[in-house]
Amino acid sequence: MRSLASLLALLLTVFAAGCGLLPEQIDETAGWSANKLYAEAKGAMGEGAYDKAIKYYEKLEARYPYGRFAQQSQLEVAYAYYKQQEKASAIAACDRFIRLHPNHPNVDYAYYLKGLVNFNEDMGLIGYISMQDLSERDPRAAQESFEAFKALVNKFPDSKYAKDSALRMAYLVNALASLEVHVANYYMRRGAYVAAVGRAQTSLKTYPDAPANEEALFVMVKAYDALGMTDLRDDAERVMKKNFPNSEYYKRGLNRTEPWWKLW
Repeated sequence: MRSLASLLALLLTVFAAGCGLLPEQIDETAGWSANKLYAEAKGAMGEGAYDKAIKYYEKLEARYPYGRFAQQSQLEVAYAYYKQQEKASAIAACDRFIRLHPNHPNVDYAYYLKGLVNFNEDMGLIGYISMQDLSERDPRAAQESFEAFKALVNKFPDSKYAKDSALRMAYLVNALASLEVHVANYYMRRGAYVAAVGRAQTSLKTYPDAPANEEALFVMVKAYDALGMTDLRDDAERVMKKNFPNSEYYKRGLNRTEPWWKLW
């Protein structure tokens, strides 16, 4: 009986060891050519199976790093991450492509895609005011998006993506200025007039051509007035009248005939 038990134990040990030597999962792509991997990745992209496409693109680059499909795979995997809403991975893939292939004919697209990732992340900057207090938002995504589009326009002014990038830059400039003004208003409502002036000045200095600066000047006039700093108040008002002679804020009490807190 003891011999039988020992034999069974030995057989179980050998069986367990043998199972450990078996592959955990058969790789369906084993033996595929670069062309096959790329075609399958493109097919998965077309079907919206971005996670599957990413797997194929990464296998292609790992197996054929110097082939003609490798560079294109590096760029397309960035787009796949973008569509998969994996922001950090998409940006990392764009940065990697830009670093490795600064002279690639499609490197302008890498800059454009990088801008899009952060732009979409930030679309609520103005549009969702009713849903989230803008004073709580982090403007870094919008700033990084702006820098990516700016790099594209400066480096590749003839790119087919340049015009759209310029339009998005204009939007982002006013979005960022609007954020500063919104925070300035936040401080005004709480009586923090010095802080309100500081945020309004940041908008004017950083984004001098933004439409939101009309309100930034209005905030400065009202804040200086509340602080009793009449000379600075009058200076701000002169600048406002020169740049925005038909401002709607004149109708809202710029002549200071009523308390400032009734103007919001």
